[in-house]
Amino acid sequence: MTPGIGPHGPASAPPPFDARAARALPLFEFAFPGPLRDRLVAAVLDGSKTSTTGLVPDYEVGGEPLPRPGDRGAVPDSAGRLVAVVEVTEVRVVPLGEVPLAHAVDEGEGYTTVAAWRAGHEAYWHGEQMRAALDDPLFTVDDTTSVVLERFRLLADLRPGG
Repeated sequence: MTPGIGPHGPASAPPPFDARAARALPLFEFAFPGPLRDRLVAAVLDGSKTSTTGLVPDYEVGGEPLPRPGDRGAVPDSAGRLVAVVEVTEVRVVPLGEVPLAHAVDEGEGYTTVAAWRAGHEAYWHGEQMRAALDDPLFTVDDTTSVVLERFRLLADLRPGG
């Protein structure tokens, strides 16, 4: 049999994701619930956000493996509704001081310089919620802090009519 050809003709594409299929996926969360998450999720859904940055220490504290290309996740909004499915396309771990401008721009938050991107991220990472999540009330980042640069693509918009 020819690859890509089933017994009754061309192989069909996998069925689109629906909310039920998405519930079987791990969560791909952006920020903590609230206005920032809502803005980031909106940027994912409109296609302007195709990258994100995480802290290696956050993965370590949570005992979670680093993401890998091909990983898929369901994106919740601040209310916990699954609104999208994304797939990781690239993962790099770099020191914070080496984050490139292209990555910062592709985060879809309107940053035009790495300095502005970093200031916004430092405010988040030094915030009370992140420090509590890391169980370190004095947590800070510097140029040597390891960060996870992820690129992803939107596979499905799960909103009604999406």
